[in-house]
Amino acid sequence: MAHYPLNHPLRPLYRLLAFLAAAYLTLFGAIGVGVTAGDPLFHRGGDWVLGLRTNPATAWVSLLLGVVLLVAVVVGRNLYHQVALVLGWALAGFAMVVMAVIQTDANVFNFSMINVVVLALLGLVVLTAGLYGKIGRPDDEAAR
Repeated sequence: MAHYPLNHPLRPLYRLLAFLAAAYLTLFGAIGVGVTAGDPLFHRGGDWVLGLRTNPATAWVSLLLGVVLLVAVVVGRNLYHQVALVLGWALAGFAMVVMAVIQTDANVFNFSMINVVVLALLGLVVLTAGLYGKIGRPDDEAAR
């Protein structure tokens, strides 16, 4: 079993970083939904939002993931720890998969290389926040 630090002193800073990442995903998704309204779901057009290429599928997925992470950060506790770990790994892993198919027809999310870089960075920020977000009782910490 992995050892995650309990009650890390920089936990509020990491939680703020996770909140900012979630806010960016939510904002990107919300603006993207508006900009790509009326386009087919997997449209391969030239729509750009906040410096990233998008289509309706990308916008809706970003909006959904951003809202899920925002809710987890606001609720806090160990829910935030678990959600941030899962979403961090998922975002970073998805960035690598998209990078492998970026020049093919499998790029249904209309990503460019800048999308991959931003997605990987967001994934690593959220993952790091999740790693240091675990909380527990002080006696639990002493027992470890």
